[in-house]
Amino acid sequence: MTKLDCTVTTCVHNAEKCCCKSGILVEGAQAKNCCDTCCGSFEENRGGLFKNLFKTPESKLEVECDVANCLYNDDHQCRAERITIAGDGAMAVGQTECAEKADDSRLTVAGSFFT
Repeated sequence: MTKLDCTVTTCVHNAEKCCCKSGILVEGAQAKNCCDTCCGSFEENRGGLFKNLFKTPESKLEVECDVANCLYNDDHQCRAERITIAGDGAMAVGQTECAEKADDSRLTVAGSFFT
């Protein structure tokens, strides 16, 4: 499973920079850079009123990946040790993106994990 940091605080599934889903979908079949990807599991928390009371935030989860050129895509499953879903303030799926996170906790240069 992949360690997920989610900075999309406008997502209904985000709690404490973790996701309350058991798995997410990263979309962007023809992506050549991180900005061409998105979290297909994003749902806007309209008005910020929803608080997830039923599920526990997950720091590690299954990540289904449709990004054909990603080095970590192994038969549609993400094999990266750690990723970040970015897009704070997002109101739509296309305003989010997936990025690998390096061991030193800084994001790698956009697109560096693409073939």
